[in-house]
Amino acid sequence: MIKRYTTPEMAALWSEESKFNSWLLVEKAVAQAQAELGIIPKTAAKAIQRASFRIREIERFEKQTHHDVIAFTRSVAESIPRHGKYVHFGLTSYDVVDTALSLRCISALEITEAALHGLRLETARLALKYKHTPMIGRTHGVHAEPITFGLKALSWYEETNRNIDRLQSAIAEMHHGKISGVVGSYTQLGPKLEARVLRRLGLKPEPVSTQVIPRDRHAYMLSVLGLIATGLERIATEIRNLQRTEISELAEPFSKGQRGSSAMPHKKNPIICERVTGLARVVRACTQVGMENIPLWHERDLSNSASERIVIPDATILVHYMTRKLTAVLSGLVVNTEQMRKNLEASGGRFFSQALLLALVKARMDRSKAYTLVQQLSFRSQETGTPFPDLARKDQTVCKALDSRKLSRAFSLKRLMRHINDVYKRVGLVKRGD
Repeated sequence: MIKRYTTPEMAALWSEESKFNSWLLVEKAVAQAQAELGIIPKTAAKAIQRASFRIREIERFEKQTHHDVIAFTRSVAESIPRHGKYVHFGLTSYDVVDTALSLRCISALEITEAALHGLRLETARLALKYKHTPMIGRTHGVHAEPITFGLKALSWYEETNRNIDRLQSAIAEMHHGKISGVVGSYTQLGPKLEARVLRRLGLKPEPVSTQVIPRDRHAYMLSVLGLIATGLERIATEIRNLQRTEISELAEPFSKGQRGSSAMPHKKNPIICERVTGLARVVRACTQVGMENIPLWHERDLSNSASERIVIPDATILVHYMTRKLTAVLSGLVVNTEQMRKNLEASGGRFFSQALLLALVKARMDRSKAYTLVQQLSFRSQETGTPFPDLARKDQTVCKALDSRKLSRAFSLKRLMRHINDVYKRVGLVKRGD
């Protein structure tokens, strides 16, 4: 991933140095376990614990061998020439590569999980602060019935909770390694060694591996990252929509000295939310590649290798970056409560149409007749600009069916939103005193 969209934590984790360090960590764990089981001399295992590598040397060796793991192990072996022959003893490349990849994926997911907890706090803050701030709810982009902005943020909060749960599931899925040899049948090293090595690394043995850990685990991880990215996009898309000039209910923070357009000085554009939207598309594309990498030939082929070097780092890097950026947007989000009120009032009370319909049905009017009547009143309100409740109170058919008390109940905004507290309680997000 390009530097522009890479956080420092992820840059360090997915660097070449970090990759080779993770490989060396596995090699050292294997050597230690082999010495404990009498497979290699203890003096060799001690030497391997002190072993190192040089990236430039690995690069030079790879130009000759066209094999990065051989180049790596050669560099490690040359750092301990007397005992170098015991480096990578009995292993195949992907015993090291896949086990190390699991460790790095777990680290990447844990970094992302921490960022998601930050996002969760911001959605919770907004949900609580604007719990009782009314705004119009929209379906198909058209005014529907009132909600509160807090309820909208509460939906973001709950989806973030689900995504944290999914991420934790993906972390558990990736807690597997393999030291099972070239086709997964332990022809050179046995399961006892594998269990010992992986226990030292904090992993579990892959129950049935081939030469690789089955790629459905990696595809699941990428699918979860795709869901998280899409959840972030959902929030970003809503902010973008509500920042439109015609609505102006929300806006991204706009810092001192910031410019919105090279040509139009008046512009304040939702650039971060648009960036999140665009990057979500890239993450979903990575998910597709993960699916394609599951059906390998026989015990393995190399078709997954090149693409994984791109999509696994890129997906984790982007989701972490997007989460951080969107959290900053929510932290400084401009919430125009007055414009929310104006937009709500612009409906002319037509959002009471369902309440009036149900009141008429309760008063034993035929539902089809009641629907037609309420629809006609609604359309007339829109055409004339007369508030819907005023038209309804003057309509003889409505007044014959409903007395003033029942009409007042039908046109009560507080009554329409009386169950907001119940939703908060169900989610488990309440203020003290509620």
